[in-house]
Amino acid sequence: MSTYVYGITAATHPSLPEGTGGVGDPPRGVRILKEGDLAAVVSDAPEGLRPKRRELLAHQNVLSEVGAEGCVLPMRFGSVAPDDRAVTGVLAERAEHYAERLGALDGRVEYNVKATHVEEAVLHHVMAQNPEIRALAESNRQAGGGTYETKIQLGEMVAAAVKGKEAEDATTLERALEPTADAVSVGPESTGWLANVSFLVKREVADDFLEAVERARGEMPHLEVRVNGPLPPYSFVEPGPAEPAGTAAGGADAGAG
Repeated sequence: MSTYVYGITAATHPSLPEGTGGVGDPPRGVRILKEGDLAAVVSDAPEGLRPKRRELLAHQNVLSEVGAEGCVLPMRFGSVAPDDRAVTGVLAERAEHYAERLGALDGRVEYNVKATHVEEAVLHHVMAQNPEIRALAESNRQAGGGTYETKIQLGEMVAAAVKGKEAEDATTLERALEPTADAVSVGPESTGWLANVSFLVKREVADDFLEAVERARGEMPHLEVRVNGPLPPYSFVEPGPAEPAGTAAGGADAGAG
């Protein structure tokens, strides 16, 4: 039977409530595997596990239960090891790394921030800041729309200017939020978002971080800024603990959406 891994804690972490259920239908019972000073929160892995909403929530709920009592290194949804022995073997092999991460992440949560442009507002910015684009747009307007070539030229100029503005705004947003965070992790590029950044924040300054987000929104009204959190610190565990043991299910992100 494969073993599903939710997260890693200290061996002294308080026990979970009896009967805590995890992924699967019916939910698989959650248990603790200890190895030295570390412990893994696991259950049996159901066959055919898929990142459906019910399963993602079950994974998240287990981590919330564990995290309420102390630090946990969260695994992403779908982290599966061949068996219990493989899990404890990884705990022993990487004990120093996990102990360091538990210390570094104790009392901290993750906020994921994504941003995109408000299309009409950013086009206004681009036109206002680029006299060449304004001149060509005005020339095309006076010419009844312009030729095919000048329309293409204008479109390419606007697209390049918007792309440059995206990079500029992503950097500005990240720098505005960095001072209230202990660490920053830039996520993979995704369609539609000019910024996808996770911030590691002490619980006691979470309000300061959210206030910084609101200030950034006010200073950059041409951005739509989305905040997801507080989350377990998924982006700051890397390299993830299930990687050495291999994964048998999809690695969908249960947290920083």
